[in-house]
Amino acid sequence: MMAKVTNRYVTIKTNIDGSPEESHFELKATVLALSLEQGSEDVIVKILYVSIDPGQINRMKTYSSSQRAVNVSSAIHPGGVIDAYGVGKVMASGNPEFEKGDLVAGFFIWGEYSVIKPGEMLRKLDPMGFPLSYHVGILGISPGLTAYAGFFQVCKPKKGEKVFVSAASGAVGHMVGQYAKLFGCYVVGCAGTKEKVTLLKEKLGFDDAFNYKEQTDLKSALESYFPDGIDIYFDNVGGEMQEAAVYRMNPFGRVVVCGVISEYTQTGRQAAPNMVDVIYKRITIQGFLGCADYLELIPEFVSRTSEYLRAGKIQPVEDISDGVESIPSAFVNLFLGKNVGKSIVRIAEEE
Repeated sequence: MMAKVTNRYVTIKTNIDGSPEESHFELKATVLALSLEQGSEDVIVKILYVSIDPGQINRMKTYSSSQRAVNVSSAIHPGGVIDAYGVGKVMASGNPEFEKGDLVAGFFIWGEYSVIKPGEMLRKLDPMGFPLSYHVGILGISPGLTAYAGFFQVCKPKKGEKVFVSAASGAVGHMVGQYAKLFGCYVVGCAGTKEKVTLLKEKLGFDDAFNYKEQTDLKSALESYFPDGIDIYFDNVGGEMQEAAVYRMNPFGRVVVCGVISEYTQTGRQAAPNMVDVIYKRITIQGFLGCADYLELIPEFVSRTSEYLRAGKIQPVEDISDGVESIPSAFVNLFLGKNVGKSIVRIAEEE
């Protein structure tokens, strides 16, 4: 008899054009056969962990210019599946590269099972002795590869340079700061609570950190933390923080824009850097997508980061929720500042 399972998955009820709320999402279910027709090259994967990323909000909007920019940011429509990076186990395979029982990483759905078509991203996963959640987070595409490529390839750091990281206790920020310290830079981060600031300084090794919510003047705050100016600003928030950081940049400084979470749910005119500063200080401002631009760096990134992990030189920070039904709250919490480190949902335990 053909084995069948109920596949629960999360969708949006309607497009989200402001701050997300749990009521914007719904849990649906369908019956899935755990077998394939003869000749099929599909792979059926039981999802174990999925990534929760704030940038997904741009795909859920009625319209965002990002939806036309690159395939990985294409629009998500009400009722449709939501894809995200994750780790899972093969339940059935018509693809000769994969066998039942293989651990795999790729782009799955916010659900319990995914059917991967030929040509879609899927690779065998060697856990290397690490928890599977690490392969979604610190050894995954976001934040791992994004932080690694953003810092080393886009920032092009030099030893001794002064680095400022916003949303520094978040998924990407907490890794960028640690990479920068290991490289030999001076690193200051900002976060939104006293507890997060303590984490940055005491566990993650940042030279200093501050709570941006306690600052009445961001430009003055950055002047006090960077009396000799900023060489690299790794931007995860945009808005007023980006404006203040550019004001404090040194000549030939680099602003690397990874995310702008302060702007994702806002409408109307946003704060912007003074372009006179950009011109006369010859500042470079560059956006990038780790999940699209630097996939060829995965072997180098995994090798280097796993060495740091084994040596205790880098600390992962994970915020793990359990069950497919927890996906909406995990996503909403990103915009409320409730997460610390990488937000991940554990869909099922490995058997």
